Amino acid sequence: MILAFDTYYFDQKAKTVCLEFSEWNENKNFKIHSEIIDNVEEYIPGEFYKRELPCILSLLNQIDLSIVETIIVDGFVYLDDELKYGLGAYLYEKLNKEIPIIGVAKTNFASIEKNKKALFRGDSKKPLYLTSIGIDLEEAFKKVESMHGEFRMPTLLKELDRLTKENL
Repeated sequence: MILAFDTYYFDQKAKTVCLEFSEWNENKNFKIHSEIIDNVEEYIPGEFYKRELPCILSLLNQIDLSIVETIIVDGFVYLDDELKYGLGAYLYEKLNKEIPIIGVAKTNFASIEKNKKALFRGDSKKPLYLTSIGIDLEEAFKKVESMHGEFRMPTLLKELDRLTKENL
């Protein structure tokens, strides 16, 4: 089972959504987990994980982790080439280094060059930026590359983004 997470912030609240699916190229068969949390941490540049990690961990409490193959997060695993932890690496640590994490970011983070790979999908001139922990970056790249959809954002990640903002 593969999990993909995204969180949307509004009015000191956070809506976290997780899509659960079994195949990397899936486009329709998925389960939705969702939760809204009050009083989330303020955003601090370089410490985004302090805001989003508690939201993801809370939602993970509703899921059987024993059958999770990989988790995708919206963001970076590492923040620089000295492997300073980002959201993905902190999540990996919290999960006792048992579940590989793939970070998929829409915006480049200039401090990391070596442990990041740009993925161009469809006709887009703007890549997605991939980082990973617990899984080889090249393997993570191939998995995200194989995700369904002909545009920059894979179908399920686009749906995930839409669902975080729905009914607010």
